[in-house]
Amino acid sequence: MPFLDRVFYYNTVQTWIIAAGVVLVTILVLRLIRGIIHRRLAAFSLRTETQVDDLIADLVHKTKFFFLLALAFYAGAQALVLSEALKTALDRAVVVAVVLQGVVWAGTVFDFWINRTRRRKAETDQASLTTFSALGFLGRLALWSAALLLILDNLGIDVTTLIAGLGVGGIAVALAVQNILGDLFASMSIVLDKPFVIGDFIIVGDLMGTVEHVGLKTTRIRSLGGEQVIISNGDLLKSRIKNYKRMIERRVVFTIGVTYQTPAEKLAAIPAVIRNIIEARDNARFDRAHFREFGDFALLFEAVYYVISPDYGVYMDVQQEINLALFRAFAAEGIEFAYPTQTLYFNK
Repeated sequence: MPFLDRVFYYNTVQTWIIAAGVVLVTILVLRLIRGIIHRRLAAFSLRTETQVDDLIADLVHKTKFFFLLALAFYAGAQALVLSEALKTALDRAVVVAVVLQGVVWAGTVFDFWINRTRRRKAETDQASLTTFSALGFLGRLALWSAALLLILDNLGIDVTTLIAGLGVGGIAVALAVQNILGDLFASMSIVLDKPFVIGDFIIVGDLMGTVEHVGLKTTRIRSLGGEQVIISNGDLLKSRIKNYKRMIERRVVFTIGVTYQTPAEKLAAIPAVIRNIIEARDNARFDRAHFREFGDFALLFEAVYYVISPDYGVYMDVQQEINLALFRAFAAEGIEFAYPTQTLYFNK
């Protein structure tokens, strides 16, 4: 009997050679087609402003080798007579490859949408950066979870029993990693409620700085000293947070003291002097000025005004201008600022 006519596993040697040739030719043709399409789409996308062609080129580029190999084996198997067990195994392997490739493609489309939306909203809505980072993680987690369930179901595993078992086991795991889960849920609270976003200047306890990153477990803050402070999301939401980035205007209260030797008529004029000085500032809105109390060594006046800007530098500039103007005005009127003194009286 010629060698090519010998039978191995229900097929002649010649049939096995033909099947192997089909697999080899199919994989070479598919890789060639993938390369040609990707190069042409990539070149075409450089000449257009739309991003859809970039997405299509990326999808072609991310067509994995295992997917092409599965298609090639499936094509080659059509020339063979296979047992039911082997045919079932091949079908399941192809389904697994298709599911995994589908997850890769779906993840690429999802990342494209996330990144495109993030770039579009980054300049107008900083909160979107935190939101879309969390959505990206949850989207990929959902995709791979669904893929895993499909693969297990295709392999003949009872998914409903598995899910029930995971539910019981999940309770035990949740108790063991409750701190991590607490930070994870705190991260979701930050994403949904948005007490702060990236770029906000916040104060938490004795810590103050600019938010640089909001992760699933921790938030990173750049302090005024320059160092990066990392704090868990759970601890962060348990604290009182002052968000200065969302301040519309800044309320300022300051106190000045004059000597007890100041005449009464000049004391009565001081609130009007303070008012005129504050109202002369472009970025300030006067609220009130009063002779507040008799201090230990000074007559104390309290003034309140608003800086029409949340910027700390603007506030300091305005306060400096007010202080200099008060110093000049009091010097012109002969009003002396008070400083800590004691007067001793001796009886002879």
